Amino acid sequence: METHAAPDRKDEWARHWQYPGVPGLDLLQAHYVRHSFTRHTHEGFVLGAVRRGIEDVALPGGTIRALPGTVVMINPEVPHSARAGVPEGWVYSTLYPSSALVAGIAAETTSLRGTAGFAETIVRDPSASHLVHAVHRAAEEGNALAADSVLRLVVARLLHRHGGALPSKPIPAAGARTAALAREVLQARMAAPPSLEELARELGTGTFALLRAFKAAYGLPPHTWLTDARVRRARGLLEAGATPAEAAVTVGFTDQPHLNRHFTRIVGVPPGAYRRERTGAGSRPEGGGGR
Repeated sequence: METHAAPDRKDEWARHWQYPGVPGLDLLQAHYVRHSFTRHTHEGFVLGAVRRGIEDVALPGGTIRALPGTVVMINPEVPHSARAGVPEGWVYSTLYPSSALVAGIAAETTSLRGTAGFAETIVRDPSASHLVHAVHRAAEEGNALAADSVLRLVVARLLHRHGGALPSKPIPAAGARTAALAREVLQARMAAPPSLEELARELGTGTFALLRAFKAAYGLPPHTWLTDARVRRARGLLEAGATPAEAAVTVGFTDQPHLNRHFTRIVGVPPGAYRRERTGAGSRPEGGGGR
């Protein structure tokens, strides 16, 4: 009987970087096998194209399967997680354009009113998928004109075919106001946050009422949201030159291994590799492992 060896984590590689020729854009290219992304959000947009394999992406509306020829489109602040959909994992290219970059393209190329975004989360569009990969190739080659041009073409194409105005935020009700106040407290006291009971008592509500309100407002329970926020802040510190150990202490992680674990499960690469890319100290793909 023929047998096949199970895929090994050492087969994984990933590069998460910025190309100076296209401001407002982060790029991730990776092969993940056993790595999975924990539930998290992004401040900007996510445009992902699988080259080989299958990626399962869990979104509020259910799980989608990203295959070669498809493009996954995730709007800002939408909670999601991801993992391999087949034993051999998936190889993909992802673009993370900022909200300002997408808004500028939308204003120039569409008639969408309000805040532009995407009305669908996945589409089969081999041409758009090819363009996502092409942005990466141009950036890797140092071709700023091509990278910027192709990025704008693919974003404009996807907005024209699958764009829509993002829902406006409703006027805060009592629960939403409580959630917003809780978020302000967690942001301000990130390194030493209160317990759920202490937070609820400060806000004059019950623990379960706070849990329900926070998840309804932000799609994540407070402790998960806080981990996500800590990683976001750590990214900024690393980009400014802080070491992973310094970033870990500043944002409230117990130690560097604690940061490493959560950072990798959200960003897709370890904090050391992330820092090296942004300080110009390295460009080779790093193992470890986004969306």
